[in-house]
Amino acid sequence: MRSLFRSAEPPGTGGHSRVLIRLAQLVPFALILLGLGIELSPAYAVYTGPLLTAMPALASLTMGPRGILAAAAGALSVTAISATLHRSWDEGQAFSNILGLLVVSVASVITSSAVRTRRQSELDQVRRIAVAAQESILRPVPARLGPVRAASMYLAAETGARIGGDLYDAVVTRYGVRMIVGDVRGKGLPAVRAAAAVLGAFREAVHYEDELSEVVNHCAAALRREGAVARSAGPGEDEGDEGAGRGDGLVEDEAENFVTVLLAQVSDDHVVHVANRGHPPPLRLRRGTAQELTPARPLPPLGLEDLFTGPAAEVETHVFEPGDRLLLHTDGVNEARDADGGFFPLPEAVESLRKAGTPQEFLEELYLELIRHTGGRLADDVAMLVVDRLDRLDGLDGQTDGRGEAADASEAD
Repeated sequence: MRSLFRSAEPPGTGGHSRVLIRLAQLVPFALILLGLGIELSPAYAVYTGPLLTAMPALASLTMGPRGILAAAAGALSVTAISATLHRSWDEGQAFSNILGLLVVSVASVITSSAVRTRRQSELDQVRRIAVAAQESILRPVPARLGPVRAASMYLAAETGARIGGDLYDAVVTRYGVRMIVGDVRGKGLPAVRAAAAVLGAFREAVHYEDELSEVVNHCAAALRREGAVARSAGPGEDEGDEGAGRGDGLVEDEAENFVTVLLAQVSDDHVVHVANRGHPPPLRLRRGTAQELTPARPLPPLGLEDLFTGPAAEVETHVFEPGDRLLLHTDGVNEARDADGGFFPLPEAVESLRKAGTPQEFLEELYLELIRHTGGRLADDVAMLVVDRLDRLDGLDGQTDGRGEAADASEAD
């Protein structure tokens, strides 16, 4: 029965909703068994024809065509058993019940298919809007950034059409190549606004702040300002923007937003500077061995500074020589699960792909490994940014940032 039920489960349903849907899908079959019990009991005089005839229509509320046909087959079987057992074929009532059952079944299948087609069309439209909103703040990373080759990839989860809050970027500056990968708590327009605020602060601060920790502070300040604006605006504005109330779960509480971020800097020397605020650590592939660059002292995500006393950001330095590869990613990668609940073995997967050529080819092969592990269904959005340290530096003077603007010109602004 699993294949009959699974097709009708709405995308994005939570655990409790999924249980309720499963129970609702069992109701038509339970009533069919009840009708069979009545027909086989001394109370067979009770007329069960109307009850059985309504079962396909009842099944159409929670199941697709397969579930409807299964309910119709069950009701038809009980009708045939009753007519044979009680020798009522000659009375004509059995044929009337079968005719009514066929009419209701056909109508239910047609109605269910039309509703599902319309719902899928609306879902596809919402997904297109979600992708457009995501692409408005995320931009592709150029293949060449100063002393590194780079590539990026963003994958939307398959569990619904809600807009995610994953973010990434890489920019050439006078201090070297500065990168960011982050993940906003929650989804919907509030998550997009929070991601846009953090990315905007990063793109501005990377050009004039000497210290990577100060760039992190600018991102944190931008998130606080966005949260203050959201709280002052109140919930009504978001509900109008989303076209649905908060009861649909499309809008998260903006006051509870926080962002995990990881900032990295690759300059002329053969090291990488990393500032981590509650984000999964980057993975460095060096001489065929993958190593997580775990921070010595974990720090809270942006937006949770009040829960922590100490430096707002600490920058750590790691060796990053020519031939090394660095992978920055969101938790949608390392927390991806297979059918048995096992996490994706990211270090092992990265080591198995050590012979992958360009960063783009590496990400494409890693994506295939991830999809193979999850069975083709992602439970969370995925953002990945990978850079390869080149053998020699051609120089940053006058080099563009890959988007048609000179780095020096950006810094002058």
